[in-house]
Amino acid sequence: MAYVKWIFWALVVLVVGGFLHYTLPRHETLRLVESEVRRVELAGTNGLFWGSAEPADATTGSRDVKFISAVDEGGKPLVLRNEDTGWGWPPYFKFNSSDLQARAADLISNTSNPQWVSVEYYGWRSQLFSIYPNALKLTAVDSPNVRVIPWLNIIILTVLVVLVLVVRALIKRFWRNRVDPVVARVAEGFDDAEDAVGDAQTRFRGKRQKFREWWVETFG
Repeated sequence: MAYVKWIFWALVVLVVGGFLHYTLPRHETLRLVESEVRRVELAGTNGLFWGSAEPADATTGSRDVKFISAVDEGGKPLVLRNEDTGWGWPPYFKFNSSDLQARAADLISNTSNPQWVSVEYYGWRSQLFSIYPNALKLTAVDSPNVRVIPWLNIIILTVLVVLVLVVRALIKRFWRNRVDPVVARVAEGFDDAEDAVGDAQTRFRGKRQKFREWWVETFG
């Protein structure tokens, strides 16, 4: 039973952790190398990871998606999509994908004269499933070694931890004040029933013994 409990909580942590890792914003300092628009088929295993604010073509199930290609200081590439989130999830209320694409085109540079950009984004990059993170903000910086403190993530995670602790305390209090007394009364009821059955068995044995003694005395 203990294994089932640990497996359950491990799955909960895995699901919640994966959800937060995908949804919360991250920052990387990159050099932008290209901005383009591609026609993308939205059906398939990666359909969930495309933005829903921009409708697809009703006939083909495809639409144009903006992309931004970048590399880090070591030359590792990262391709991001640039889609509006609108009023949907995650709640970044992003409506400026066109302006962001123009900003990306303006910040493109080469290796001889690099312009480093702090890219804020959310999501995952998977080459196997053709999943791309979504760019949120581009900020020109002077160095590839710029460090960005994720204040929003810190605040959100702190609030979540506080909420979990508060809910845990409320559940423990409810269990102590409401459930434990009921369980105790039920247990007492079972104990009383067992005592009553034991008393009845004792009385029955006593009467049976008296009957045997009477039978022996009467009929020998």
